[in-house]
Amino acid sequence: MTPSRPYFIRAVYEWILDNEFTPYLLVNAGYPLVQVPSEFISEGRIILNLAPTAIRNLHMGNEEVEFSARFGGKARNLYVPIGSILAIYAKENGKGMFFDEDEIPPPENRRERTKSKDEDSTKPSGKPSLKVVK
Repeated sequence: MTPSRPYFIRAVYEWILDNEFTPYLLVNAGYPLVQVPSEFISEGRIILNLAPTAIRNLHMGNEEVEFSARFGGKARNLYVPIGSILAIYAKENGKGMFFDEDEIPPPENRRERTKSKDEDSTKPSGKPSLKVVK
């Protein structure tokens, strides 16, 4: 059976938007194949704003979430494997869904994605702790 996480992520994303809140994605930046701006990573994690006004070309597939966004005025293409997503929640009230970090193990046969010149890849070492503040 396919993992349920991508379906939950899409459903919670729609639910947050339907309630006119801002969807945030909490990502383990050390997970294989994650491509996010390294300068915005804190303790091995990054929080991404998925509001339609903040991003472009959102694709929420069964294996990844991809979109482009501006960071410090520079356009970036982001690639977030489903297994790296730790939570999707509303910025305004923290309501959403949090996932077990070990539910989807990293791929053993890592395929390196071709990176465009405006993409930044980061794979910090170690397994940082997750702090959730409400």
